[in-house]
Parts: sequence; structure tokens; C-alpha cells
Amino acid sequence: MKLVIAKDYEDLSKQAARLIAEEVTRHPSTILGLATGGTPVGMYQELIALHKEEGIDFSQATSFNLDEYVGLPGHHPQSYRTYMEDNLFTHINLPTDKTNIPRGDAADLGAECKRYEQAIAASGGIDIQVLGIGNNGHIGFNEPGSTKETTTRVVQLTESTIQANARYFHKIEEVPTQAVSMGIQTILGAKKIILLASGKAKAEAVHSMLEGEMTPDVPASLLQQHPNVTVIVDEEAASALSAKTRN
Repeated sequence: MKLVIAKDYEDLSKQAARLIAEEVTRHPSTILGLATGGTPVGMYQELIALHKEEGIDFSQATSFNLDEYVGLPGHHPQSYRTYMEDNLFTHINLPTDKTNIPRGDAADLGAECKRYEQAIAASGGIDIQVLGIGNNGHIGFNEPGSTKETTTRVVQLTESTIQANARYFHKIEEVPTQAVSMGIQTILGAKKIILLASGKAKAEAVHSMLEGEMTPDVPASLLQQHPNVTVIVDEEAASALSAKTRN
């Protein structure tokens, strides 16, 4: 796992966006794995700027998002489809029919999970996957206890995850308690992975991921077995790391 310590969130966002842009430039038909939440917003802003100012072309690319809340239709203001439209899709030339997000309101969620896995496989697999990390070490919505054999499925969100996501809703009772999420096996199937972490609240999770043992109790630690992971963190998120790891 390659560690990059950015000086601040803006630097983190620029470095992550540049890696994505380089991948799309080298391979125009890149299959992107995308994440939501607060951390990637800056990266998406930088990608929009690269598209508008440097002509980075997404017209041949395809995207698959990590997850979606169970019960929310794509047009819901707090759905991850809406998040992606607002933060990236409507600002670049990635064709709408090549943007893939699990349907959280599917009548048969089991069938939807299988369909999503099959769609990823049919595309040839994800070339570069963007991840954040939860305070409890989750990636996607793979909460502690998730094993490396898991594929796209319905997951129960932990109380800490629900609390963390409550800031996006009017009241905590509105926060969905389940999500459809790519599994660890699906994520590890990506050819390259970029994980982003910003802020003091993520420091312990970053420490456990990089310096702890590989365990389902810290799902992000399972990335240790992947051959091509770049972890980009700011100084605050790196604050619990040993000098040996930082260097």
C-alpha cells in the first residue's frame, strides 16, 4: 500500500483527481469505481475543473458506484444518485447511460445485487476504485465483520454509521438503516484502488488500516492484500501513524 500524505484537504483532492484524470487519459474507456460522502467532494470538484480547463474526456468511460441507501429512489434528494448528479455527473461528459448506481428501491433487492455484480463483471471489472474510510474502518458500507468473500448485498448499517450520516438528513429518524453495497471481494477485484481520508476523526481508522493486523473487524485493513492501493491522507488523518510508516 502506497501512502501519500498531502499537506491539506485541497492538496489531497488535487492529487486524487490527477490520478483519476491520468487513468482516463491513458485509457479512455476506463471503468471507474466511485464513492460518495464528504471526502470525495473536493476530488470531484477538481475533476470538473480538469474537464473544463484541460479537456479531460469522460465520454468513453463507465462508472459504478459503491452503494445506495435501501428505500430511496434515485430522485430522492439524499440518494447517492442525486449526490453523484450534483457533485459530478451533470458537470462532465460521462454519458448518463454509462453511470451505474445500485437501485435501493428495487422490488427484489437480492436480484438487484446479482444484477449489479453481473454488470461489473460484464464490463470487464473496475479499473480504478475510489474509496473513503469510515470512523469504524468501513469501506463502502462494509461494516466491521465483513469478510473478503462478500459481494454486492444488502447490509445493515451500524449505529455509528447512521449517526455519521445523520448530518445529511433533517433528523436521524430519516436516515436509512440499510444499504446496497459492493462487497469486499468486489472492491478487491478492482485493478487499482485509491483510498482517501481527511481529518482527525479518521486518524485511528487510518492507523488500524495501515499498521494493524488484517481483520474483518477493520474492513479497510483487508486492502493490505491488494497489489495496487494508493492511500492519500491529509496531515490530520495521518496523525496516529508511526514515523516508520510515514516515511
